[in-house]
Amino acid sequence: MRVRSVPLGPLPSTLTRRRDGTMIVRTTAPLGEYPKRATERLVYWAERTPARPMLAWRRSATQPDEWATLTYGDALAAVRRIGQALVDRGLSAERPVAILSGNDRDHALLSLAALHVGVAVTPISPAYSVASRDFAMLKHALRLLTPGLVFAARGTAFDRSIEGGVMNVAPNVEVIRDIETLLATTPTDAVARAHQAVAPDTIAKILLTSGSTALPKGVINTHQMLCSNQQMIAHILPFLSEDPPVLVDWLPWHHTFGGNHNIGLVIHHGGTLYIDEGRPVPGQFAPSVRNLREIATNVYLNVPRGYEELVKAMRTDDVLRKTFFSRMRVLFYAAAALAQHVKEELDELAVATCGERMILVTGLGATESAPMALCRTWDSPLSIAIGVPVPGVEAKLVPHGDKLEVRVKGPNVTPGYWRQEELTRKAFDDEGFYSFGDCVRFIDPGDIRAGFAFDGRLAEDFKMSTGTWVNVGPLRARVIAHFAPIVRDAVITGHDRDEIGILAVPDLDACRALSGTKNDEKGDVASVLAHPSVTAWVADRLASFAAAGAGSSKSLTRAMLLVEPPSLDALEVTDKGSLNQRAMLTRRAALVDELYAGSPRVILSAAAAETQGRVS
Repeated sequence: MRVRSVPLGPLPSTLTRRRDGTMIVRTTAPLGEYPKRATERLVYWAERTPARPMLAWRRSATQPDEWATLTYGDALAAVRRIGQALVDRGLSAERPVAILSGNDRDHALLSLAALHVGVAVTPISPAYSVASRDFAMLKHALRLLTPGLVFAARGTAFDRSIEGGVMNVAPNVEVIRDIETLLATTPTDAVARAHQAVAPDTIAKILLTSGSTALPKGVINTHQMLCSNQQMIAHILPFLSEDPPVLVDWLPWHHTFGGNHNIGLVIHHGGTLYIDEGRPVPGQFAPSVRNLREIATNVYLNVPRGYEELVKAMRTDDVLRKTFFSRMRVLFYAAAALAQHVKEELDELAVATCGERMILVTGLGATESAPMALCRTWDSPLSIAIGVPVPGVEAKLVPHGDKLEVRVKGPNVTPGYWRQEELTRKAFDDEGFYSFGDCVRFIDPGDIRAGFAFDGRLAEDFKMSTGTWVNVGPLRARVIAHFAPIVRDAVITGHDRDEIGILAVPDLDACRALSGTKNDEKGDVASVLAHPSVTAWVADRLASFAAAGAGSSKSLTRAMLLVEPPSLDALEVTDKGSLNQRAMLTRRAALVDELYAGSPRVILSAAAAETQGRVS
C-alpha cells in the first residue's frame, strides 16, 4: 500500500555501550533554538497574523451550526488584561492559579495569561470536581498547591465542589466564576515587566499526575521544558512551518498531551485548534464525528481509544472518510499502544478512500518530559514501535532482568515534584536521568536505526506461583489484538497463581451484534455478555490463543467479561481512556478471586475446563 509522502525530521542515532551493561542512545540531529518564554510565539503570531483564529468552538446549544473564534490578536490583548489582574493579586508558584473546569476559551486565556506574567498555573481534572462524591483528589490537590486563585466555569456543575471541596480546604481563597472579572482590568507596564522577568527555569505549570496508583504528584513544568519540547516536535513535523496545524481536539488540558503538546503545537506554529466536545467512548463520540466531517484537519492527534471509535465511525460514513483524509498529513497517537488490528483497519480505510495510507507517528513521553522524549518518524508495521530519542534528549537503557528500563535526560525533563522532595529523589538516578518505569526492546538488535518497541511497565509485571515472570504490557497488546472486536481492553491476572486470566472490558456494540441484540435495545448488559454466542466466541478465542503454545507466562486459561465498565471516579481509567491495571486489580479483587474459583460467569479454555471438571 502506498504511503502519503510527508517530510518528517530525521533522527540519526548513536548507541554507546558501557562496561556496566547500560547503554546511552542519542540522536546526532541538533536541537534548534527555542524561545525562553512559553508565550513568545503567541506574541509573534499576534503581531504578524492578528486576524487568524487561534481557537474555535461551537457557539452555543442554540446555535450549534456556528463556530465562534478567538484570533491571535484578540487572544494576546485578553492575555495582557488578565495578566495584569494576576500581577495585581501577587500570584506566583507559591500561590498559583488553579483551574477546575475543562477545555474552553476562558480556560485557555487564563492559562496563557498566567504563563505570560510568570504565574504558575495548574489545570485540575474536572472529574475531581464533577464526578467525585467526596472530592478527595481535589482536596489533596488544593492542599499541595495552596492556590491564590481558583477558577471554574459558570453554571451549576462546580457549585458542589467549590462548597464541599475548595471552601473546605481553602476557605479564604479567591474563587472566580466569570472571566470578565479579570478581563475588565486595564494592562500597565507591569505586564511587560513581568513577562520579561520570566526565565527558562520559571515554573510555568504544576501538572498533576493521574493518581492511579497513589495520590497525584505535582510535576513541575518550567518554561524551558515547554519551549524546548515544542522545538523538538517542530523537528519531527517540519512541514508545519509552511502548513500551520489545524486540529480538531478533545484531549483534556490538565494532561500533558492536550495541554502541553497539542495547545503548544498550535501556538508555536500559528495554527488553529477546534475544541472537540466529543469523547472517545461509546455514546459520546458523535460530536467528534460531526466536527471531523466539517473540519478538514492536517494533523490528527489522539489516544488509541479515539482511533478505535474513529475506525468504527468511518466504516459507514463516506463523508467522514473523505473529509478526514482530504488534507491529512500525519496521524499521531500516544498515551498507550494502538491495537494492531485498529492500525490495519485504519490503513485499509485510508487506501479505500484516497488510494494511500497515512503515516502513523508515535513515541514515548510523560508529564515529566513535557511530554515528548522518544519518537518514531518513519513508517513501521508495528504499532508498538516508539522510535528513538528526539533532538536534545539522551536515553539511558538499564538492564532489569531480561528487560531494558529506559530513562531520559534533557531540557524538557522536569526538575522534580512540587513540595515532594522524597518522590523527586526516587524518580532520578545518580546521573540525573529520569525513570519512566517503562521498558523497551530493540526492534533490530543489530541496527539502532530501527528504534525501540515498548516492552511494558515494570510496575505492572508480576510473578506467577511457579516463579515465572509475566510481562504484562506485550501480553495485553496480544490479547486485545486476538480478542478483537469483542474485547476493547483487558486486565491481566495471575499474580501468585498457577494460570493467567483476563478481566475483559467488552465492546458492547460488538457483543450485541454477535448475540443478535439490536444496538438500540436497552437490554440487560449481563444477559448480553452471558449470551451463548458471545461466551462460545470467547472460549474459541481462548483455545486459539492457547494453541499458539507460547509458554505459561504468555498463555491464557480463563476470561471474564466485565458488566461494570471501568470507573473514572475510582481511577480505573484516566480521562484519556487508558486503563489502569493496578487500580482495576485492587478495586475488583473479588472478581479476580471469582475468576479462579469456578464461577459460572468465567469462560474457560478447554484445558482449564477439563481440569475444573466442567465443559466450557
